[in-house]
Amino acid sequence: MEIKVFNNEAEIGEFAGKLYVDYVNANPDCVLGFATGASPVPTYDYIAKSCAEGLVSLKNVSTFNLDEYCDLPKDHKNSYFTFMCENLFSKTDINMANVDFLDGNADPDEESARYAKAIAAKGGIDIQLLGIGRNGHIAFNEPSDEFTDEAWKVTLTQSTIDANSIYFDDIPMPRSAITMGIGSIMRSKKIILIATGESKADAVKKMIKGEVTPQVPASILQQHSDVLVLLDTAAASLL
Repeated sequence: MEIKVFNNEAEIGEFAGKLYVDYVNANPDCVLGFATGASPVPTYDYIAKSCAEGLVSLKNVSTFNLDEYCDLPKDHKNSYFTFMCENLFSKTDINMANVDFLDGNADPDEESARYAKAIAAKGGIDIQLLGIGRNGHIAFNEPSDEFTDEAWKVTLTQSTIDANSIYFDDIPMPRSAITMGIGSIMRSKKIILIATGESKADAVKKMIKGEVTPQVPASILQQHSDVLVLLDTAAASLL
């Protein structure tokens, strides 16, 4: 696990964004795993700007996203599909036919099997982007008694609902989501995790220095052969 500490999220966005741009330029038909939330937005801004300036093209890239809310229309303003369209896809030349997303309104078991098959058909995910929750969750894999494998339907914890419900001002926040499992994430060839802010410091410390336990899902990353952790000084304050 390689750890890099930056002064702020803007520096992280530039570093991670350049890493993606360079990788896509070297591997135009690569497979990228994307995440939602505030942490990756500066990275997406850098990629979009680079695409607008003709410095990179995403037209042959394939993508998979970590998760999606259940029982929420795909085009709702708070769906993760909408988030990705607004923050990255609509600002690039990506071919939307190459964008695959978990369907939170499908049968969870059938959707899990479909997603696993689709990822395998592309040869696996080359780079998977992650954030980390305050309780150590990655994607929507919350603290539990065992690590998950393929995509599955999860009941969200109250801490996650409290953190995300501020965005739902028109309807109640969904209480469940379908998420890529820990096994799926760990099969990615490279993983980049971004964490910013003092509120993430304890989770970051447990992820890097704590025991590997499903009670801190991100701790499993200690067992991956190629993980890059990008932190600001606040998120790294307890290391």
